[in-house]
Amino acid sequence: MKRETYTIDAAGKSLGRLATEIVVLLRGKHKPSFVPNQDRGDFVTVKNINKINFTGKKLIQKKYFRHSEFIGKGKEIPMKEIFRDSPQKVLKRAVFGMLPKNKLRSRQIKRLKVE
Repeated sequence: MKRETYTIDAAGKSLGRLATEIVVLLRGKHKPSFVPNQDRGDFVTVKNINKINFTGKKLIQKKYFRHSEFIGKGKEIPMKEIFRDSPQKVLKRAVFGMLPKNKLRSRQIKRLKVE
């Protein structure tokens, strides 16, 4: 099996639509030999991630939640702060959430490169 490399320009694209396009390429669903239980996807490189569009008020209202498992240690961080510090984390998290929750997910997300 030969893996190809796709380059996607993120300028002017919506976050969710871009993430679904990336997931299709990472999983290999665009190939006629697609099998859900095998990893046959391709490499994806994304450019101009800081020029991505957000629909509605997502940038201000959406919050990412994390918890340290200690009582009272849950933290909510707005998407705006994460996007300002490192825009690639926002895209990787969106793609990670769209991939199937199985053993292949960690292998597939490693083929995503953000420049």
